Amino acid sequence: MTRLWNDPADFAEEMIDGFVAAHAAYVRRVAGGVVRREGARPGQVAVVIGGGSGHYPAFGGLVGRGLAHGAAMGNLFASPSTQQVHAVASAAHRGGGVLFSYGNYAGDVLNFDAAQARLRADGIACATVTVTDDISSAGPDERHRRRGIAGDLTVFRIAGAAAEAGYDLDGVTRIAAHANERTRSFGVAFSGCTLPGAPAPLFSVPIGRMAVGLGIHGEPGIGETDVPTADELADLLVDHLLAEVPDGVEVSGCRVVPILNGLGSLAAEELFVLYRRVAARLTEVGAVIVDPHVGDYCTSFDMAGTSLTLFWLDDELATLWDTPVDTPAYRRAPQEVDRARVGGGRPATDEALATSTRPTPAAPVTSGDDQSRRCATTVLHLLDTATTTIDRHADELGRMDAVAGDGDHGIGMQRGARAARAAAAEAVAAGAGAESVLRRAADAWSDRAGGTSGALWGLILTAIAAHLGDAGTPAPAQVAAGVADAARTVQAHGGAAVGDKTLVDALVPFSDALSRAVAAGTPLAEAWTAAASAARTAAAATADLLPRRGRARTHGTASVGTPDPGAHSLALIADATAGALADSERTHA
Repeated sequence: MTRLWNDPADFAEEMIDGFVAAHAAYVRRVAGGVVRREGARPGQVAVVIGGGSGHYPAFGGLVGRGLAHGAAMGNLFASPSTQQVHAVASAAHRGGGVLFSYGNYAGDVLNFDAAQARLRADGIACATVTVTDDISSAGPDERHRRRGIAGDLTVFRIAGAAAEAGYDLDGVTRIAAHANERTRSFGVAFSGCTLPGAPAPLFSVPIGRMAVGLGIHGEPGIGETDVPTADELADLLVDHLLAEVPDGVEVSGCRVVPILNGLGSLAAEELFVLYRRVAARLTEVGAVIVDPHVGDYCTSFDMAGTSLTLFWLDDELATLWDTPVDTPAYRRAPQEVDRARVGGGRPATDEALATSTRPTPAAPVTSGDDQSRRCATTVLHLLDTATTTIDRHADELGRMDAVAGDGDHGIGMQRGARAARAAAAEAVAAGAGAESVLRRAADAWSDRAGGTSGALWGLILTAIAAHLGDAGTPAPAQVAAGVADAARTVQAHGGAAVGDKTLVDALVPFSDALSRAVAAGTPLAEAWTAAASAARTAAAATADLLPRRGRARTHGTASVGTPDPGAHSLALIADATAGALADSERTHA
């Protein structure tokens, strides 16, 4: 279990601070993560990787010469926010464009894509290669839906080597995608992992049993079996991977890089016993083993488990694979490094740290007229109510999420709601109108919460804010139109529809009921109350649904019987704010 922390909500930030303090010769802190201390060469493609914290050495440990130029580092097991990704990429970019690469998880896709859109709007060329190496997470005909696990390393390393060799953005993107196509992984686990402050592991495996095909956050794979011998496990891993060799690969005579990855708490000696048999099996089928890796490359806190990755080389990939790499956690074919040019091991000055960690600028504040400022206080009151509600239900939301996810929904919603309330209070104190207050809250929620829920709540609040304005009092129809826009925006960005067992299952009924009631002339507070009832009913009904989107999708029937935590938290907020809205209307009547 994880034993050392201060405030669990601050764990990821404090971990990054300590990582930078320990490796100041390699990296410097920026808002949202880290970048190379010496930076990219002018005109060089910047390779920016990232994902949730808790997987060290992924992702910050892989920033350095010959590999990544920057890493966006989210909260524990939660994707970095759009703002974090944008900030890291902006700091890493040196004129050659940015290649994003990360594991194929819903929150990461949502936030990295949104950051990519912002960068393109800023005139920065961008491209993306998601890593999809885990063969247990989807079939061969749906490789685009597979999640990324330890195969991240091969794609990141090839992309970094191509950038080092002077490939342009199209070239780096092409070869990174090719590396992904030539990478396959399969993993198992013997026990779950425990997040800092959590009273129990995210999942459990019965003693003497092994989860087969498990993901790095506890997502289930293809089944469970008795714990085998080391040789039997090696055979299982190799057999699964040899059953799906990439197109164009003839196993006999082909060069292959095997990566036997520990997930956090297997002893190195156990991995070596396992690798002994892996190497023998690969040799038996005529594969030519190149640069074998045995160790921890993509972990999951204290999870006991392992995965095997096979990376099948061709001539171009083999040449790039020989590129020297020197990062805090990963070194290959090391050359003498000019320490003076990368900081000499000295920590950054206070002035440099202050500059590098400056947060992304907040949305501008527009002063509101008297009516809009009164509306802004109502917005703050609603956010305060939402925060109190989430605080009260955070543990419940975490337990619900742990059934078919990584158990972080409660704490993620807490981070987002608290940050939104604080940002709104600051904007109200500055005399902002309702739109500016809610835009500030939206940015703060998205940035602090991270993950899928952070991105979606940022989209929801931003869409509603656009209909409030900073002058006058918005009519009920404007509020309803904002909620309808929020529902459309969330579906467009996340790709979910009603029935997929996501937040959308509560948001769409809420929006539809609100629009109908307002169109019939019902006062806003009364219409909101009716809409909250519709959301509550719809959220409860998600218990019967089979998930078709998001991380819960890979858990199959495990979540049946439990409501979707995103839909449930939205319904909780809708219910609580209905009463708060009625209170505000009576106060300002």
